[in-house]
Amino acid sequence: MRAVSAATDSPGRSRVRAPELLGQRTLTAVLLAPAAILLILLAPTWLFALAIGVLVLAALWEWSRLAGWRLRPLRGLLLAAMAGACLALWFWRGTPAGMAVIALGVLGWLLAVLWLRRPTRWASPTRAHAWIKLGLALPALLPAWLALTTLHAGGMRAHVWTLLALMLVWSADTGAYFAGTRFGRNKLAPLISPGKTWEGVAGGTILAALLAAAFGWGLRLRGAQLLLLLGVAVLVVAFSIIGDLIESLLKRQAAVKDSGRMFPGHGGLLDRIDSVLAAAPVFVLLKVLLGL
Repeated sequence: MRAVSAATDSPGRSRVRAPELLGQRTLTAVLLAPAAILLILLAPTWLFALAIGVLVLAALWEWSRLAGWRLRPLRGLLLAAMAGACLALWFWRGTPAGMAVIALGVLGWLLAVLWLRRPTRWASPTRAHAWIKLGLALPALLPAWLALTTLHAGGMRAHVWTLLALMLVWSADTGAYFAGTRFGRNKLAPLISPGKTWEGVAGGTILAALLAAAFGWGLRLRGAQLLLLLGVAVLVVAFSIIGDLIESLLKRQAAVKDSGRMFPGHGGLLDRIDSVLAAAPVFVLLKVLLGL
């Protein structure tokens, strides 16, 4: 669910690999983006929720491997438990209890920044650390699924708002990739993801803000409401970066480059939706609180 990754290698290496890597990513995005957009705009909410649920389960499968769990029967039980939790939360969409779950998801991502500040924490491959990393999947995956499902079921223009939420992440990744490749010099988190730069963050934020302004104008938001939407877009970008960095830290501690090999040029499923997992809950929570 991410169009072009914001992650790049060091400035020197990124220029060498950029044409080949960009070609793979562009082809994959061209094939997947139309299907994703059609699903968002045309599918009934139950089908959309089912599709997002499948993605969440696939992400959990990859997350559990990154956390250090290799036994397939145990990971299968985790998937069954997650599927049951999603089914239970289906009946909470749009309720105060459901919004509380989404809010807890936002809080969880804010607390995850503490791990980013100490990236060597839980690095050793012990059973206790594997349990901790696995436990982080629950507040990362379930609130995101519930947020997207709630947003998609939200009445008039709900599908358009859902598309906007995801396109903000896609545009932020795309802007960050090109700005970081062209102008990137100052590292964002060198111990976690050396290729990400502050210039990339700026490029992604600008492109996402422009997209939010265009969507907001089309949705007839004016004045304060349009400004609020631009503020939401900036926060969505910030949370998408947190999600991206957390997944990068999981991969670094697992000593792997990608979470999987599902998409050529893009890596695994978790590589594609890590930013969305963090961004979706904050988008939905702010939309509700600000009355957008």
